[in-house]
Amino acid sequence: MKKLNQLILICLFVISISVVNGQNLKFTRQDTLRGTITKERIWWDLSYYHLNVIVDPSDSSLKGQNTIRYKVLLPSQLMQIDLQEPMRIAKVSQDGKSLNFRRDGNAYFIDLTKKQTAGNFNEIQIDFGGKPQVSKRPPWSGGLSWKRDANNNPLVVTTCQGDGASLWWPCKDHQYDEPDSVLITVTVPENLTDVSNGRLRSEITNADHTKTFNWFVSSPINNYCINLNIGDYVHFGEKYKGEKGMLDCDYYVLSYNLDKAKLQFKEVKRMLDALEYWFGPYPFYEDSYKLVEVPYPGMEHQSSVTYGNDYKNGYKQTDESNTGWGFKFDFIIVHESAHEWFGNSITTKDVADMWVHEGFGAYSESLFLNYHFGKQACSDYVIGTRAKIRNDKPIIGPYNVNTEGSHDMYYKGANMLHTLRQIVDNDEKFRSMVRGLSSTFYHQTVTTQQVEDYLSQSAGLDLTPFFNQYLRDTRIPVFEYSLDKNQLRYRWNNCVDGFTMPVKIKVNDTVKWVQPDKDWKQMEIEPGAKIETDINFYVASKDLSAK
Repeated sequence: MKKLNQLILICLFVISISVVNGQNLKFTRQDTLRGTITKERIWWDLSYYHLNVIVDPSDSSLKGQNTIRYKVLLPSQLMQIDLQEPMRIAKVSQDGKSLNFRRDGNAYFIDLTKKQTAGNFNEIQIDFGGKPQVSKRPPWSGGLSWKRDANNNPLVVTTCQGDGASLWWPCKDHQYDEPDSVLITVTVPENLTDVSNGRLRSEITNADHTKTFNWFVSSPINNYCINLNIGDYVHFGEKYKGEKGMLDCDYYVLSYNLDKAKLQFKEVKRMLDALEYWFGPYPFYEDSYKLVEVPYPGMEHQSSVTYGNDYKNGYKQTDESNTGWGFKFDFIIVHESAHEWFGNSITTKDVADMWVHEGFGAYSESLFLNYHFGKQACSDYVIGTRAKIRNDKPIIGPYNVNTEGSHDMYYKGANMLHTLRQIVDNDEKFRSMVRGLSSTFYHQTVTTQQVEDYLSQSAGLDLTPFFNQYLRDTRIPVFEYSLDKNQLRYRWNNCVDGFTMPVKIKVNDTVKWVQPDKDWKQMEIEPGAKIETDINFYVASKDLSAK
């Protein structure tokens, strides 16, 4: 069971202000209630959910009950549960007794009458229902999608990363705390199939022309990964011989796409070969691996990865790097599956630190190429993605208000990791560092500081200025140099204090390591030499020589 060692951070103001990159960002009380580990959250630790939901595609509604089992860490009688409009909690009970509760926006505060004694395990039951928010642009906007497939059958899916699982079911909607296991019970019209996370325990045909599916997740899981996928699915599968034995791989696709899926999903073995090599064993052997067809590009739902990439390589028939290498793999299968390691097994406590999910997820694309096509393919691809970097605001966002940082967490994050790999200057050591992250923080929630500290320690370097530069600043460091006869003068500019990152330069055809800082350094070289910085480092360079 997880131990909570954090300080209670309570900032319940009508408006709170956070300064990011010189800009004042305004946040509401609701942002703080959602994003903070409030005193109504910190006293109890999630153990188990039984989410039991009935889905009615005919009127886009759902209703159900969530049983929450928890361990009391500190005595308290007030519990915060989250559920967003227009969904509503109808009833809360404990040990068969109804409980009073009040609503404050999207947060419900429940008065517990049973004495909450530290160390005890208790349960509450929450009845809820309504017509949940419809996603306007899945997966980038949260909610449910009520679609029809090509045969006019209902196709209902959930997407709620960022906006929150509380869009459609009541939960402790904060990433710092995860249930140790979940039973997901979904009742749908009898002609449809629900595919959710984990393993299918049972499929029951009911007298009222419905079917009930029971899916069990035996591993810790973050709220936004719990999903519904309801449609006219057909199933096929295979077994993958991986680092921890035989992994069950199951595929659920719309009936008319079966032949295309059987061909395209051969990519799964190639993905697992590459990512197990770089990241370590797939983290959820107990719960299996699944790909599930959906009407949006895809998402990393734990052990239930969703797929909508048209059964073609690239990303929606484009190459993210514009190098040609992006067409050598199916972007969604690789990127979204990489989140099983970084995002699902390792989850950041605060969404401000989501670079841990997306930086490694984006770099997995390059590492896949490295494994199957070589190191140059990896470099070409990740360098090609730099065109998408905006440097608009820091990668790390403001804490305690449920707000992410810059979208640069993807490809700037990947290029930061690629740069770190150059500094380590030993691919096997870099690989052991990444695999070490996977094993050290296996099935845990983490802070960015824990990840930074681990990488510094395993690299044997103080990487604090490095991470400050790339995660907390928008500037790209500039390697400034000047040539005067046989003297090369050089320094870092446009960088944070203490930035002394070593970098490879080429002097004519000779590769040299230099370690600039903010003060000018110099070295002797042959007169008239040509200077280039190694393109694998995400830096700029500027020649200040007199012309």
